[in-house]
Amino acid sequence: MSAEHEKKQTPSLASRWVELGVAGLLLVLAVLVMVDSVRVGRGWADDGPRAGYFPFYIGIGLALVSGLLIVQQLLRWRGDARVFVQPAEAAGVWAVFWPMLIYVGLIQALGIYVASALLLVFFMRRHGGYAWWKALLLAPVMSMILFFVFELRFMVPLPKGPLEQLLGF
Repeated sequence: MSAEHEKKQTPSLASRWVELGVAGLLLVLAVLVMVDSVRVGRGWADDGPRAGYFPFYIGIGLALVSGLLIVQQLLRWRGDARVFVQPAEAAGVWAVFWPMLIYVGLIQALGIYVASALLLVFFMRRHGGYAWWKALLLAPVMSMILFFVFELRFMVPLPKGPLEQLLGF
């Protein structure tokens, strides 16, 4: 079986759909910005521009560019055979995306420091190939460094979980 024949059989995502989808999403975002700018006031008050003045015009610009991208993509639709991402490339993105999504959920349940330590252990083992002892040693050290930097130096409280509450942080 030739490489080209194999390549044609591999399902892939066409670039044209991605470009059309992103442009459409940006157009929806632009309309939302403009509608909300009108709601909060897009005009000029006695003391200067209202809260929606600048966002409204940014929304207009975003809408124009998004519309242009949609038209441009539709005009070259048949001739655009580019592939956005191959399945093997997408697998690498998913290998990072799902753990990060789980991490966000764990922040709510366990707090940011414990969740960050677990994420670091996972990535060190899964993607870095480090030994367990190295991952288990480094993860709490990094969480303590994060605590020192954010909580003590910057005085920015981050989400804490049951462990931090038990330790009195």
